[in-house]
Amino acid sequence: MAEILGVNVDCVTMAQAIEKVELLIKQKKPSLVATANAEMLMIASHDLQLKNILNLAAMVVPDGAGTVWAAHYLGYDMPERVAGCDLVTNLLKKNYRAYFFGAAEGVAKKAAEKFPNVVGVRNGFFSKDDEPKIISDINSANADILLVGLGVPKQEKWIFDNLDKINVPVCIGVGGTFDVLAGNVKRAPEWMQRAKLEWLFRALLQPSRAGRLIALPKFVFKVHNSKKSK
Repeated sequence: MAEILGVNVDCVTMAQAIEKVELLIKQKKPSLVATANAEMLMIASHDLQLKNILNLAAMVVPDGAGTVWAAHYLGYDMPERVAGCDLVTNLLKKNYRAYFFGAAEGVAKKAAEKFPNVVGVRNGFFSKDDEPKIISDINSANADILLVGLGVPKQEKWIFDNLDKINVPVCIGVGGTFDVLAGNVKRAPEWMQRAKLEWLFRALLQPSRAGRLIALPKFVFKVHNSKKSK
């Protein structure tokens, strides 16, 4: 376990993360799994509610080169990046029943067309009054995994607030994964992923994200200061 800006992140490989999710499915107790990149860790550093939720999660995987770098810089043995999109894809290929909740109208539905084991779909636009119906639909689908793509920190807070009402063993916040699975957003070429440059590819592809990338040097600075203060 690596503590990064007050958040405990699991030092796991992709294979170990999949094994942990499969164990949680067998245990049948609703659990939260989070995918922590640098942006999420930065938000959690000043959002105490999110930080507490992450530290109560069943597993927090290192989703992002920044997270892996921070763990190494702080002296932890973090074996590899466990990208949330790849984790989800690997689990779906194992034919676990999944429910897709989130993203814009039609996106989750388009993503679900690639996987016959998706047992339910709901877009991410809803009011508080819609939640009982959404939860009822999720529960009636009898899924093994609930994927929630509402963005950070909304998705983690929604899962945590409703965990006692959701009869699904594993609930994972997946950010923009549905857009990737639907083909609306391209993944970086493998060589860029290996070179830890996926963030640059996304910035070039989506200039609107440039402002969010300013968080990366801030993250490096904050991690550096956290090490100095220990």
